[in-house]
Amino acid sequence: MLASPSISLALILVSSLHAQCKRFGSRPLMVTCCLVVAPPPQRPHRYSIFEQASMVEALVSHLGLSSHRLNLVSHDYGDTVALELLYRSDQNRTGHLKLNSLCLSNGGIFPETHHPRLLQTLLKDSSFLAPILTRLTNYLLFHEGIREVFGPYTQPTDAEYWDMWTGLRYNDGNLVLDSILQYINQRLKHRERWVGALTSTMVPLHMIYGPLDPVNPHPQFIRLYQQLVHRSTVTILDKHISHYPQLEDPTGFLNAYFNFIHSF
Repeated sequence: MLASPSISLALILVSSLHAQCKRFGSRPLMVTCCLVVAPPPQRPHRYSIFEQASMVEALVSHLGLSSHRLNLVSHDYGDTVALELLYRSDQNRTGHLKLNSLCLSNGGIFPETHHPRLLQTLLKDSSFLAPILTRLTNYLLFHEGIREVFGPYTQPTDAEYWDMWTGLRYNDGNLVLDSILQYINQRLKHRERWVGALTSTMVPLHMIYGPLDPVNPHPQFIRLYQQLVHRSTVTILDKHISHYPQLEDPTGFLNAYFNFIHSF
């Protein structure tokens, strides 16, 4: 949806999988504008968080929202994109977004508490194996990998698994996984920049967290977050909610978000 000239607030969702908005997007969102930003597959291409942040800025500018105050909601890969946008906003970089708030969820923003899956580790660190592994990855391997990061009572339906797999395979997207996954290494290299932005900003912050997440495990992740990010509020969802809280508990996620957005 495009915003009219009289609109002053907008909501941007930044995530990683095309199909993620199916369940979350089926909820009635009371927002002015919703942008879903995900990186399109390109080969050969060196993906970076900086490029993805610039894509968001360019899209906001294209839609005529540069002068609007933006409420940013992010997840996983999108959390790091959001932190780069936050850094640029706080530093008054050219083209930066005007952030009204930032809500994060289950992303590996701290390298020291992040536990990528085995296949992710092999793809991001092995230049020799990566081209072979990307071609060997099939639906069964993908299904098992996704199953591990959902809670036992919140598993996707067969149709949703296929939607996610189809989104990954679009334009041979599975063949660029090794390049996209470099964001994990970029998090370590630029930790001071991105975690520093998170701990020093005056922008209202909130974290919505699924505690069964094996990638960002409880209590290590949320304990470190609360120790370092003093100005942020936190919502910890039901103990059976895992890495995808916006999909596993959309009602709880939205309630937490609306409570946050109405608190300032």
